[in-house]
Amino acid sequence: MIPTNILMIGTGEYTTGFVSVAGGTASTSDKKVGVVALTLFDLRRRGKVDKLSLVGTNGRRFPAIREHVHKNISLVYNNLDVSFTSFPPDSTERDANAYKTAIDALSQGDAVTIFTPGIVSSHLLEDILLSKLVDTSHYEIALYAVRKKVHVLVTKPAVKLLEHHQHLIEEARKYGVFVFVEHHKRFDPAYSDARFRAKALGAFNYFYSYMSQPKSQLETFKAWAGRESDISYYLNSHHIDICESMAPDYRPVTVVANASKGIAESLGCVAGTEDTISLLVCWQHKDDPSKVATGIYTASWTAPQKAGVHSNQYFHYMGSNGEIRIDQAKRGYEIASDEAGQTQWINPFYMRYAPDENGDFSGQTGYGYRSIEIFVDAVNSLNDGRETLDSLDKKGLPTLGNTVATTAILEAGRRSLDEGRRVEIKESDGIWKLH
Repeated sequence: MIPTNILMIGTGEYTTGFVSVAGGTASTSDKKVGVVALTLFDLRRRGKVDKLSLVGTNGRRFPAIREHVHKNISLVYNNLDVSFTSFPPDSTERDANAYKTAIDALSQGDAVTIFTPGIVSSHLLEDILLSKLVDTSHYEIALYAVRKKVHVLVTKPAVKLLEHHQHLIEEARKYGVFVFVEHHKRFDPAYSDARFRAKALGAFNYFYSYMSQPKSQLETFKAWAGRESDISYYLNSHHIDICESMAPDYRPVTVVANASKGIAESLGCVAGTEDTISLLVCWQHKDDPSKVATGIYTASWTAPQKAGVHSNQYFHYMGSNGEIRIDQAKRGYEIASDEAGQTQWINPFYMRYAPDENGDFSGQTGYGYRSIEIFVDAVNSLNDGRETLDSLDKKGLPTLGNTVATTAILEAGRRSLDEGRRVEIKESDGIWKLH
């Protein structure tokens, strides 16, 4: 196996743990040292990854990012190699097209990870009236990489428009590259087990989910929150994908959305930013239209600051022969400290940051880590000829082809909010359309 080279696109919280608040600092969330970069640094240590690079729009951030990863990753994990090539140069204040230069430096068969916004065309950033339905980065960047025959891991949701999702599927097939959507909740051990057990619970009948993050996240996200995306795209995408994967014999047919407002605006977000969004989805069996199910998906980024968890997340699935309830916020592990001034429920199953007995990073079983490792393994297998795009789709991984319904629901929800109506979803011969 020849390990692949990987370019990380986006330099923010999820990739490095470094955010722009107060001139640049480590995140105050549960991702203080990030997920993507740390995982790839460790996969390089394990021989699965070769050269790493990182691209943003502001080269002047890189000295602080290097200091951050050296202090908080290398020195913590046994002098782990945290070196990377960066784009644009450290002297460049802004280059919205730096991702193209960085991708051009890769070879066919290499890979990129896309965790943005943060890399968008300058005219889009300046347009505060930008529609939430305009896809500002994922589609543009992923398409550029695909046409360079570079494999792609893109954060969820892959894109915001159903048309773009289906076009990326066509282009990925045309150029023979793998596009993987980073739906890491699929690899949460409880969610994964529930998906398996749902098969024995009869016909899908009802699904309810809730996912939230505290108001403090809006300080990190307010540059794009309510302008380029919304909380439904950001968080409902998790549970819609889980529901879709638990009920593969059903397809969504109608979506009605509702939202609350007021809190995000008071915290400095653009006028019209929704606080909480709920989607009511009607699902229909693909072969028996008389079988209908209901899905309700709610997401909020205005939860209390001291709720004890960074993200409340739970769902209720009901089939004709049984039901499943999962609360992944409180996992039987709590910490109380004078510094925090509250009880906190910890989730080491996502990313476990404690070193092992040798001082090395030991979070390889976390589902945040596993999601990225599965992508890297798939790319290496494709490049070696051990897998094909068809074989990876058949494994039920969150590929572009296996996540179309999620994008359809999310866009339909956005249109329902904007147009004040029920939106229909039609699928015929593999082509999806909204009406």
